[in-house]
Amino acid sequence: MDVELLEIRQHIAGNPPFDALSDDLLDEVATAVEVGYFRAGTMICEDGQATKDLYYIRSGAVEVYRRNGELFNRFGEGDIFGYFDLLRNQQVRFPVKAIEDTLVYFIPGELFRRLCDADELFADFVEVGRPRLETTVDHQHHDNTMMTTRVRKLISRLPVMIEADSSIQAAAVKMSEQNVSSVMVLRAEEEASSRTFVLGDGKQWRALGILTDQDLRDRVVATGLDASTAVAEIVTPRLISIQSDESVHEAMLCMLRNNIHHLPVLHRRRPVGVLHLSDIIRYETNSSLYLVNNIFNQTGLKGLARLEADVRRSFVSLVEDGASSQMVGSALSTIGRSFTRRLIELAEDELGPPPVPYCFMVMGSMARNEQAIVTDQDNALVLDDSFDPEQHDAYFLTLAQRISDGLDACGYTYCKGDIMATNPRWRQPLRVWKQYFTDWIDDPNPERLLHSSIFFDLDHAYGEEDFVEQLQDLVADRASQSPRFLASMARNALNRTPPLGFFRTFVMEKDGKQNNSINLKRRGTAPLVDLIRVHALACGSRAQNSFDRLDDIAKTQLLVGRSSERIRYAMEFISMVRIRHQVIDIEEEREPDNNIEPENVSDTERHNLKDAFQVLSNAQKFLKFRYPLS
Repeated sequence: MDVELLEIRQHIAGNPPFDALSDDLLDEVATAVEVGYFRAGTMICEDGQATKDLYYIRSGAVEVYRRNGELFNRFGEGDIFGYFDLLRNQQVRFPVKAIEDTLVYFIPGELFRRLCDADELFADFVEVGRPRLETTVDHQHHDNTMMTTRVRKLISRLPVMIEADSSIQAAAVKMSEQNVSSVMVLRAEEEASSRTFVLGDGKQWRALGILTDQDLRDRVVATGLDASTAVAEIVTPRLISIQSDESVHEAMLCMLRNNIHHLPVLHRRRPVGVLHLSDIIRYETNSSLYLVNNIFNQTGLKGLARLEADVRRSFVSLVEDGASSQMVGSALSTIGRSFTRRLIELAEDELGPPPVPYCFMVMGSMARNEQAIVTDQDNALVLDDSFDPEQHDAYFLTLAQRISDGLDACGYTYCKGDIMATNPRWRQPLRVWKQYFTDWIDDPNPERLLHSSIFFDLDHAYGEEDFVEQLQDLVADRASQSPRFLASMARNALNRTPPLGFFRTFVMEKDGKQNNSINLKRRGTAPLVDLIRVHALACGSRAQNSFDRLDDIAKTQLLVGRSSERIRYAMEFISMVRIRHQVIDIEEEREPDNNIEPENVSDTERHNLKDAFQVLSNAQKFLKFRYPLS
């Protein structure tokens, strides 16, 4: 192959959908192309014109229009167009005009159809009209078996079960005979209900809980409990379980959130197995579960602070094992909550029990289960309404200071905006928090809108969970009924825009610190989170995670067509680019940040980023239309 054809081949091979083709097919494409040149302002494809080629942009930029003259899209170097027309009646339905001097490669229609037949990914890209961004994200998820493998695949035997009125000694004997570390505890029921199931004996049974070898050690031997005591007396009444058709990913998250090593697996209501921590570890090498367990085993701040390096190793392991951004965000958020809970437990051990009930509340990415490796702390204290500042605040100020200092020592830096429980403004009784939220929604101003953007992503980390649930309910109910607040939040969500120029080129940061780079959080994920939050507030969603909010939004008429799907793909792709570049920083012993330099991004990634930023841009434009100011 001569030098000119080799250059054509190399350029095409760097862009989807050609990047997945075999070497033989690439050679065939390179030798078959013809070259065309169009000056700026020239029509490349006219409406109704016969077409016989696929167009590949070697350089320049074009605009694609609908039949009514509306702009459909802009394409640049490495993009393709014309495949819709080839797949239908071989007549132009989307006219195309060069808006810069443009060099085009013509790929014969006959070869195009052969490529569709020979390569599944190529066909997926063009046959169903799927944008390359969606194809790329779905392909990444397809490669991640942890998201698709069902829990039942990891079950190797039926669970060992025992009746609730059996003695502890009988349970221990049964565990020893069966060589298991847990038994399911069942109770016979008189009548069938939504919680009962039938065994081979025809009776109705209900799963009360699970008894583990650790329970025998901690609740029986350590306390000197009589071995003749009924098992029901020591079993935790709340059964934490998972359905057999859930994914391994969901099982891992359930164990992480609840800090448990044994997870009963049910088929509907009937126990079919018990998943152990080691089962998941054997299936998918991942240190997150071990790390959470290690956090709760630490007896002081020094031990917790030493685990910061383990957090980074766990993060790298997750990404290298093919985890999605949702998996990474959920795992890191759970790790962050675990540090918080352990710090509070240690503080309470030293300070004594709290004078009134309270909830330690987290906001931002931790509340949304979207935490990355680069993060700070956003937290607050919601106190019982019996709180008396003169009597009680000294305790809670000391508690808040211990937690905030401890989190900083563990790698969760102090909030620059002072959104922490150490600030007396964010250490208030529940009734004050309710008034805060009511005032912010009913009478928004710039400061209140900023607070709404921070505090309306909120979740419980420790203490009275009901306090946070009341606040979540207030936000969901009141915000959806306040058009003025929604319109104000929509305008606020437009303050950060994607880094796209008119011709879909990247606009670089020029802040003196990160010149010629793009901050993927400030210009990508953060504005996506903001606009998703607005739609979620409008539909009364109580979800905190952005992807869960999109699920709720999709059930309404707030967005048209497939807009919510496009936003989901854009969010996932930008998040993963950000995460993968942070892994590169860690592996090359640099401090990870949110910036990327386009020259360090592959051609495929660059094109997909442009598509994702275009989705963000279109979604932001729609906000003004959907939530007009009165």
